[in-house]
Amino acid sequence: MKSAAVVNYAPEKGAVEIREIPKPETGPDDVLLEVAYVGVCGSDLHQWTNGHSWPVNYPVVLGHEFAGRIAELGAAVTGWQVGDRVVSETAAIIDPANPMSKIGLYNLDPTRKGFGYGVNGAMTRYVSTPARCLHRIPEHLPFEHACLTEPCCVAYNAVVNNARLRPGDRVVVLGPGTIGILCAAVAHLCGADVAVVGLEGDRGRLSIAEQYGCEAIVGSARDWARAQDGLGADCVIDAAGASATLQVAMELVRPNGHILKVGWGPQPLGFSLDQLVQKNVTLQGSFSHNWPVWERVIALLASGRLDVKPIIGGIWPLAQWHDAFEKMHRGEVVKSIIKPA
Repeated sequence: MKSAAVVNYAPEKGAVEIREIPKPETGPDDVLLEVAYVGVCGSDLHQWTNGHSWPVNYPVVLGHEFAGRIAELGAAVTGWQVGDRVVSETAAIIDPANPMSKIGLYNLDPTRKGFGYGVNGAMTRYVSTPARCLHRIPEHLPFEHACLTEPCCVAYNAVVNNARLRPGDRVVVLGPGTIGILCAAVAHLCGADVAVVGLEGDRGRLSIAEQYGCEAIVGSARDWARAQDGLGADCVIDAAGASATLQVAMELVRPNGHILKVGWGPQPLGFSLDQLVQKNVTLQGSFSHNWPVWERVIALLASGRLDVKPIIGGIWPLAQWHDAFEKMHRGEVVKSIIKPA
């Protein structure tokens, strides 16, 4: 049996198309998941435009933000049943013997390979996933919301674990994409005062940030960052997906403040980092997530304290993947979702 899939087939701009692929084979420790919905990530767009900076195993099915039901169980899988509602983590291949994996930070295992670039992802009807990646989701959490657990985990890990915000902190988020807005939402949950910054063409997406209780700023955030005591923001979260915004972050952050870099940008910096030294600023990267983050985020989604509905700009059938990609790429929507079947 074959199913349609959105396949990135070469390291060239626009090298994505619908192809028929066979039903995946599952190993003894894997499950076959029937995909209900899959979110379009900025990394999917970067691979589509060939603007990415990570190795890709071509050809590969795109998609790593997904939820669905278990369709088949591997011979060694226990604790799960066919029909269970689940979401899956993205670390499809890890080395259990790696020191990072041994301390639970398998997301930082250098040999890690994820869905959508290292192995086939979920923009198709079925995806094979290791049972260790699965998390249960409650019946009342819709699949179209649950499929966005992964970007919420990126934001939670960045803001809670790596930025270590405190109530009352003044936080500037650069970039009103999915991760930027979700970082702002989580920062607001932590009790911070948050502003999200974008360009003139971002006004539509910035209005979504306002629904999360954040200030929306077009252009410079200098005045907002310094409004409290003239020194700058306690934390600047750089989620813009470009290297140049780090320079903006260094200008906005207060002395002894914190810059969190969560957006990817392959471009060389081309500017001095002296302000980082002069201000005694902490520059922190944040990548991916691990098991406890997923469990905490699912609890937040299930309780309604973290609501992803405002960022969903539409749901498209698999055959209309190009429209879903274009809407996000042009900034017309924050998040596109694809329904494979």
